[in-house]
Amino acid sequence: MKRALTLARKGVGRTSPNPAVGCVILKDGTIVGEGWHRKAGEPHAEVNALQKAGEAARGADLYVTLEPCSHTGKTPPCCDALIRAGVKRVVVGMKDPNPLVNGAGVVRLKQAGIETVCGVLEEECRQINRAFIRHITTGFPFVTYKCAMTLDARTATVTGESRWISCETSRKYAHKMRAANDAIMVGVGTVIADNPELTVRHVKGRNPIRVIVDTTLRTPENANVIKGESAKTTIIATTESDPDLHLRYTSRGATVLLCEELDGRVSISDLLRKLGGIGIQSILLEGGSRLAGDMLKHSLIDECLIFIAPKILGSDGFPPFALHGITSMADSFRLSFGHVAQIGEDLIIHAYPEKTSCSQV
Repeated sequence: MKRALTLARKGVGRTSPNPAVGCVILKDGTIVGEGWHRKAGEPHAEVNALQKAGEAARGADLYVTLEPCSHTGKTPPCCDALIRAGVKRVVVGMKDPNPLVNGAGVVRLKQAGIETVCGVLEEECRQINRAFIRHITTGFPFVTYKCAMTLDARTATVTGESRWISCETSRKYAHKMRAANDAIMVGVGTVIADNPELTVRHVKGRNPIRVIVDTTLRTPENANVIKGESAKTTIIATTESDPDLHLRYTSRGATVLLCEELDGRVSISDLLRKLGGIGIQSILLEGGSRLAGDMLKHSLIDECLIFIAPKILGSDGFPPFALHGITSMADSFRLSFGHVAQIGEDLIIHAYPEKTSCSQV
């Protein structure tokens, strides 16, 4: 199952809206076939592994990180393929939370006389597909907030300069995170200040959909996010309903998404619900501080990924979260630490807010 997990990780960021799945086939103590789901619409992990195993799959043990599907989608049911192949035993990492499956695959295999075990390294299997689980069970995407800050918690100087706080190794890892998420989200202030491209450049991988939170449609018409072909993968979320203003962006190929208003700004909860509705399962939030503060305040961040550089900027810089009015420790936002490590010259910290809008995956 550990090998199957390693294979599944190869598909992270490439299989959405499907889950990332790995599969290993073992016979007489030897791996005779293995595979992973490479891309939505292509064969699932079990089918790829069976093709490699060939006749050796008959009477073999099969290990798969997620319950085999029992319904027909873009591809035929994997359960049918396993039954035809004559595997003797199937070991499943976790049940599929998709209502179309959710235990039906295990039942189907057992009815066919295949010994089936479920719940092996389940937590590790859930972690790989936490965005899929969140989306399929709630309709919301899984949101990771990423920022780079100095040792005294500043993400930019008083003039707004932020290039570069983190080291090159950290920046490369951050681009790997971009490639692993369906979408990347920033506020319009970040677009105006930095004119970012919000693409994957330092590693190989697909570019995420860009989501710009822009309440009054202030995104400059020469912004990189709406230039050329890249505009087709940009969504501008706004409360401005004037169609003439929309045309500034839609004429370039961008999508304008009209959202509900909350406290004079885009309702991020409504925005996330709409993004989930079009199949976006995971979002990397990259700023700015007011947007991050609003989302933390409304329990819309699931994970914080923070790079800490060994630098000091002083009290005049910008903090990662623009939060006001907290006068006591009792009112602070509490998080729990996950993985902490050194990356290049920096530290990387995974932290999880205790309160989220949806139950923790």
